[in-house]
Amino acid sequence: MITLTINGTKSKVDADPGTPLLWVLRDHLQLTGTKYGCGIAQCGACTVHLDGRAIRSCVTPVSMASGKQVTTIEGLAETSLGKSVQSAWQEVDVPQCGYCQSGQIMAAAALLKDNPHPSESQISAAMDGILCRCGTYNGIRSAILRAAQLSGGAK
Repeated sequence: MITLTINGTKSKVDADPGTPLLWVLRDHLQLTGTKYGCGIAQCGACTVHLDGRAIRSCVTPVSMASGKQVTTIEGLAETSLGKSVQSAWQEVDVPQCGYCQSGQIMAAAALLKDNPHPSESQISAAMDGILCRCGTYNGIRSAILRAAQLSGGAK
């Protein structure tokens, strides 16, 4: 049994320690907002926060999350920063197919937590590697700038 703290709630899961965190979140805990995209940490659809840092859950063994705080898109929605990012996403009308959006939002929130006043180049660097097949990168950048304003960051 592995004890995890997911979105502020402790849970025990019976999983092999090498199981990717993504599958524990989705299959054991029914937190399906985190998406499977590639399985090799190249697309970012599976991004979650581990102790506040954006990580790829498809390649992170669940054992690495034991004793740490894991935040998923479901938990981020409960924070003021998460609400700001999600509001900006809706205001700018970013999603098209929506598949990558939880990973995009998680990466954006991690950026804004560390840097509440990001420049466009800092946004591009932070979001590099979070793939969007619909190509909504300009909207994503605009939404991050708007989220910074909503959360008291960018002026």
